[in-house]
Amino acid sequence: MLNLERLRTLDALARHGSVSGAAAGLHVTTSAVSQQMTKLEREVGQQLLAKNGRGVRLTDAGRLLAEHAARILSQVELAQADLEEQRGKAVGELRISAFPTAMRGLLPATLSALRADHPGLRVACQEMEPTPAVAAVVRGDIDMAVVLDWYNKPLPVPDGLVKVPLLDDPADIAMPAAHPLADRTEVDLEEFAHDEWITWAEGEFCHEWLMFTLRGKGVEPRVAHRAEEHHTQLALVAAGLGVCVAPQLGRDPMPAGVRAVPVRQRVRRHVYVVWRADADRRPSIRAAAEALRAAGAGLR
Repeated sequence: MLNLERLRTLDALARHGSVSGAAAGLHVTTSAVSQQMTKLEREVGQQLLAKNGRGVRLTDAGRLLAEHAARILSQVELAQADLEEQRGKAVGELRISAFPTAMRGLLPATLSALRADHPGLRVACQEMEPTPAVAAVVRGDIDMAVVLDWYNKPLPVPDGLVKVPLLDDPADIAMPAAHPLADRTEVDLEEFAHDEWITWAEGEFCHEWLMFTLRGKGVEPRVAHRAEEHHTQLALVAAGLGVCVAPQLGRDPMPAGVRAVPVRQRVRRHVYVVWRADADRRPSIRAAAEALRAAGAGLR
């Protein structure tokens, strides 16, 4: 009889490509992963891992069993969803991720509502940027993810995921109060061609969107500073160090000395929640989605 937790470990190895990646995805130590794989190899009587430089790779037998493991785990998730649906109550554990401004602007109200309405449901949440969050949902590392894309740059969402809109989040341009455009009621992005920008880390979805959008308007951005959190970006703006995009979700309170001005051609983010289709019938998923929609509606 194959052990389900060992199959889960093999599946994580296949998905992450390394022992350390599998350990991080499963929230266990690397030695625990190695021990589980040793036991699984003993159970099946075949070598599942082979050395590959400093790491390991799956053998042919390992890849074959990993394919079966993925299907078995998907069926287990369907079984759990069916049982939870039959019971009709949102109970057990639910793992949710959200990008930073959604964590600040949406999750507190959502988690409070879930605690009040579904006391048997344990919710664990963590901050995660949209692209890795989608991958984590696909892998099964988390159950749901609050993600975003921009009006002119969609976020790729693979097949097998359910995607439900929560709200549209307008974004302004934040600038020091002494900026020449600070008293305007609207601005155009092209007017900041000579300003220094405060943006996100290289390679992040929002940073790539900003570069794509400004270059599409013939502006080569002058990136002066990078910060992950919007409130850190706004603090740098308050110090007179540049301008930044300032979405409204989770933005308040604005620091003194900063003016946020709308863009004439509206700039907005679309905020969604995604989860695996094979978990769609779980009452906990539906309860969390409804709580997120209510939190989003409360911001409009």
